Amino acid sequence: MTATSTLADLCAASGTKFILALFVDLNGKPCAKLVPVEAVDELANDGVGFAGYAVGAIGQEPKDPDLVAIPDLASFTPIPFVREGLALVHCDPHVEGRPWPFAPRVILKEVVAKAAAAGFAPYAGAEVEYFLLKRDGEGRLVPADSDDSAAQPCYDARGVTRMYDHLTSISTAMNQLGWGNYANDHEDGNGQFEQNFQYADALTTADRVVTLRYLLSVLAHERGMIATFMPKPFANRTGNGLHFHLSLRDVATGSPAFPANGADDPVGLGLSATAYSFVAGILEHAPALQAVIAPTVNSYKRTGAVASSASGATWAPRLPTYGGNDRTHYVRVPDDQRIELRGGDGAANPYLAIATAVAAGLDGIEQGLLLGAVGTGPETPFPLTLLHAVDALEDDKAVKGALDIAGPGVADYFAKLKKDEFFAYHADVSDWEHDRYLTAF
Repeated sequence: MTATSTLADLCAASGTKFILALFVDLNGKPCAKLVPVEAVDELANDGVGFAGYAVGAIGQEPKDPDLVAIPDLASFTPIPFVREGLALVHCDPHVEGRPWPFAPRVILKEVVAKAAAAGFAPYAGAEVEYFLLKRDGEGRLVPADSDDSAAQPCYDARGVTRMYDHLTSISTAMNQLGWGNYANDHEDGNGQFEQNFQYADALTTADRVVTLRYLLSVLAHERGMIATFMPKPFANRTGNGLHFHLSLRDVATGSPAFPANGADDPVGLGLSATAYSFVAGILEHAPALQAVIAPTVNSYKRTGAVASSASGATWAPRLPTYGGNDRTHYVRVPDDQRIELRGGDGAANPYLAIATAVAAGLDGIEQGLLLGAVGTGPETPFPLTLLHAVDALEDDKAVKGALDIAGPGVADYFAKLKKDEFFAYHADVSDWEHDRYLTAF
């Protein structure tokens, strides 16, 4: 794409006949209208309108003006492997000509701008974990591969081979899009997989996570499977994480800000003082951060698992600690280029997750926060449930500030959504309660 390319040019060059003008709500639901190429100029110039309240969690009521999705040409993505002639473009929702502050992509762009004003450009990589499932004759969810039943299926070459057609179709798609797919593997749970792509700037990576989820869902469905990113679909198996690898670059020079320079390594993990303060900020704000990066009731059955999975490990952090190349911590430092935030799960909205994590890290830099010994973290309670996490969010200025960065009221709206979700769950009577209480008294 050249600096002067128009949306019409991009469509013509790629043979696109229809465009999905796409954005997500605060819960990460992908919303789109299918626009024919004949209307490409109207889409490019005027955007496409939505009844915002019908979209879902995006801060509107039925009486509010239209939400207008304005395409970002840099995100134009031909996807002929889904349908011949189809492309998608990520959009920034606007209302009455202004970016809508409740739109996740708008929020992340504002956090990136704030980081730039502080001299930093945030970069991110993402590990998207998911299960491939089907329903058996009794309607129960089971692995789509009926032979995937080993106690420790992680990295099993046979499991990967049995899912060869699905995995290679996704890998080929990512490489055709220029994402640089470099690994595809069977994860720790029966039916669970992960497919990795190269890191990029924060906005591009968030766009790609949304695109990949869409591709996985659609292409799995066409093969009679269900692709799920649900944090903990099975009590006795590992859950789905969405781990983010985060780093900063100096805006002026483009050089990485995380590697230690010479003797400038106060902790001994190869990072700079700037990087350690970034980590300290994430740990300081971890309880509130969890409300965003682990945003469902089900999320806390992953981080709060009371028993190991069938494989012997849950791979989910239980405390906001940090360490070196050690996957038991909330923040892992695998090398001197990046840190890995392991608290997030498959339900996380990637725009909000990256935005709030970067904001927490930048707050650590601004305050000059220091880390304790390797393997430790702040002595703050890690949230046991979504309700605990939302309570922490409501008391956290940095994380609330990130959500409110494009306009006030977003953090309070998000907190209410999540509280309503928790209490709807709490009001439901489950089989567990019948089993425990029906004849207990």
